[in-house]
Amino acid sequence: MKAPLHDCLETLQDKGLLPADHLAVLCVGSMARGWANETSDYDFNVVTRGPWQGASARTVPVPLVPGTIPAAAFHVNGKRWEVKYWMDSQVDQMMAKVTWEQFEAGTTTAKVLIDAEELFLERLTTCVTLSGAGWVRGRRQALEDSAFRAFVISRSLAAADEAVEDALGQLGAADDDSAVLSARKAYGHTVDALLESRGAYGSRTPKWRARRFREAQPVELSYEEYWATETMRDFKPADPGAWVTSVIHRCRELALDVEIS
Repeated sequence: MKAPLHDCLETLQDKGLLPADHLAVLCVGSMARGWANETSDYDFNVVTRGPWQGASARTVPVPLVPGTIPAAAFHVNGKRWEVKYWMDSQVDQMMAKVTWEQFEAGTTTAKVLIDAEELFLERLTTCVTLSGAGWVRGRRQALEDSAFRAFVISRSLAAADEAVEDALGQLGAADDDSAVLSARKAYGHTVDALLESRGAYGSRTPKWRARRFREAQPVELSYEEYWATETMRDFKPADPGAWVTSVIHRCRELALDVEIS
């Protein structure tokens, strides 16, 4: 366990925020990944057998049964902590949405999981386990065996393709400014798909794309090239169409290298 997290269970216990029936306690987000800074929050997912009966500051609506996720927020030594309480049966329901049977049946990729559900599942792969190592191992393996990766890759590729079509139409209408924005959007989705094919999830939080890229190190695209396009280094205001056309071409090339599996 990382040093800043060694007393987190005790803190949750002291505050009456650790259910007796908990199956796992996970530190998630930037703190778990080693990406935190001075303003970063401590984020936790607690998995329980039954519904959380303690005090909570708010609830997060989810298309599950029960239909809400209780969340408690507080401060410890100047740091904001947020704890979300998920039932094990809710995790079962999310996993049922990303089976290979669902994927092969053509379930619409954009509507499979809402953001809160996708974040929970993707963070299983990078969480720091504070309690319930066996539960986490089992769920990680089930996630790896599921079609979750295929769903998120397909979703990102579809979003990239839509943005490419937008950019082409806008170029044709001499709406260069809009085409530039659409091309940037297409590139982001394409890079997300490439990273997701390597198991580097996180397209719902694009602020961490560069960090994910450095970790994944895809051979199809160097960091230098990625960052040059992400920051529009070669963009020339006098000829925006040339940059848009180049980015669209690169998006299509990269999309061909992404395997949906």
